[in-house]
Amino acid sequence: MDTFFPWSQQISPIDQTVLNQIIGAIAGEEGVDPMKLDISLQRHVATDAIQDLVNHESNAWRLQFETPNHVVEVTGNDKIIVDGTHTSTVLNGS
Repeated sequence: MDTFFPWSQQISPIDQTVLNQIIGAIAGEEGVDPMKLDISLQRHVATDAIQDLVNHESNAWRLQFETPNHVVEVTGNDKIIVDGTHTSTVLNGS
């Protein structure tokens, strides 16, 4: 069963997967359910840039951004790192 995330309206399924994984990684770091996490990624990073990078031919990239309580890094080798801890692997959209 797919989980609906309110911030994922009008975003492609692959984008939703990556964004949901980032939200899940942040929620995991906080020890809360992703649905109870009070954060909007769009306020902290261009979410379309995340998808463009995930779909990029090269994996020689990393994107780091800050939320009020965390530093999040998404890498070209399919990793999500929150506060320096590898917490998740991105499902690559290609």
